[in-house]
Amino acid sequence: MRSTEKKRSVLLGLILTSAIGFGSGAVFMSADASSNPAPAKMMDTLPAETLDAIHSANNLSMAFRAVSEHVMPSLVAIENRPAVAVAKPSGNIRPSADPFHGNNPFKGTPFEDMMREFGGMEGMRRFEMRPDGKMMPKGFGDQMPRRGRGIGSGVVIDASGIILTNNHVVSGGGEVTVKLNDGREFVASQVWTDPDTDIAVVKIEGATGLVPAALGDSEETDIGDWVIAMGQPFGLESSVTAGIISAKHRGIGITARENFLQTDAAINPGNSGGPLVNLKGEVIGINTAISSRGGGNDGIGFAVPSNLARWVSDQLVENGSVKRAYLGVGIQPVTQDLAGELGVQPRGGVLITDVYDDTPAAEMGLQAGDVIVQFDGKDVRTPQALQLAVERSPVGEKVPVKVVRDGNRIDLAYKGTEAKKGFFQKRQQSSETQSEQSPTVKIDGVGVEVASLDSAIAKSLNIKSESGVVVTAVNEGSAAEDAGLQPGMVITEVDRQPVNSVKEFESAITGDSDEKTLLLVKTERGSRFVVVKRN
Repeated sequence: MRSTEKKRSVLLGLILTSAIGFGSGAVFMSADASSNPAPAKMMDTLPAETLDAIHSANNLSMAFRAVSEHVMPSLVAIENRPAVAVAKPSGNIRPSADPFHGNNPFKGTPFEDMMREFGGMEGMRRFEMRPDGKMMPKGFGDQMPRRGRGIGSGVVIDASGIILTNNHVVSGGGEVTVKLNDGREFVASQVWTDPDTDIAVVKIEGATGLVPAALGDSEETDIGDWVIAMGQPFGLESSVTAGIISAKHRGIGITARENFLQTDAAINPGNSGGPLVNLKGEVIGINTAISSRGGGNDGIGFAVPSNLARWVSDQLVENGSVKRAYLGVGIQPVTQDLAGELGVQPRGGVLITDVYDDTPAAEMGLQAGDVIVQFDGKDVRTPQALQLAVERSPVGEKVPVKVVRDGNRIDLAYKGTEAKKGFFQKRQQSSETQSEQSPTVKIDGVGVEVASLDSAIAKSLNIKSESGVVVTAVNEGSAAEDAGLQPGMVITEVDRQPVNSVKEFESAITGDSDEKTLLLVKTERGSRFVVVKRN
């Protein structure tokens, strides 16, 4: 061995042993040790059951590989360049690119020669400190998302140039650029968005040879199923991660219409809009959000189910917007406390708290206190599920609805009706101050004070009601506080019976010998039922 090569070998050995901390190593046979026996092959030494397990794992690996190769041509990168340039922030403090001022920091150590062969400090200058504290090659960060532009993923679903992605990837105006898996780039000719579901459709023109991915039935997907998340995380092209479906029908409060699939497949910034794929090679979700403390994957990601994405995208392509049917009610989930008072099982339906005038709900005969247990032949257990089922109802057609009223099941029919413009928008809060209230009455057993409600008080509270009593005070530590009652709420029913005055309320609640009392309360946000458990 020549001197230079020998020195380099020694230096590499020092670096490797330093890096591993002498914690592990491998035995290598020298080239001239022909008299020693050949190393044993692991597969020849394992019992049959272990070999079966390894073969099963290899089969799963082959499945992941096949799915990735099948869907990868449909995967695209999407960038939304805003029309107005975003100024770079000033005053950032960055570590010096050359803290040693051109000198070799390893001079006088065994690493001096190696440093020289790597190009000295010029070689070190090929690396930079990223804002997250990681050392990376210069230019690596050019592919990372920056504020002021949207970078994400998408999936081709039609060979004519229709691409499915997220609204938050393409929203905000500007030029939307699509980069295909083969490297070709196109500027979008059309962009349609639906912020309520965070779904968007991008159309490109003149792209030949597009390979559309198949949309699967997300209702057939179940908890525990293997899935693959595909996309461009951190600007890295065509990345694949694997995991399982860990939950369904999630509502996490980030969009108006939610029914997310939850997965532990790694979804990171840049994966948004990419496909979540089952082992049949079908897209069963569109990657949308993560639950993260530090901005990266923490093992909880969310995807819009393919059935919802398909329904939204079809309407966007056909109409340019999404037309939704509506019912015209206020709703809340059925908790364990409420279930006992309503004669249903917890999560055994969706509770109606308000029925608005001149709506399909009023026309079909729904009442506050009804529990919808089935809609169009399917069980509904959450407000999100009912909302989505109603909105996808065919306009003009009737569908059966089963409700529980006062413990009895009754059949109703809903006629699909397109929502009035602005119906889903929240009511504006009133800035008027509350007028002088009438004398209050204190209910000691419940820990609440109430006063009569009139039109002036109702208007000041921004509540459309002239019947009931208004809560004026709630005792700390009382049953009323535990139930969530607050000053300014209006109580309209006690145990499903309307109350129109303080006297009626006092009589109803003090005359109730049960340990639990069911109240219907109203606020400016709508109505809901609460259960007061007496101390």
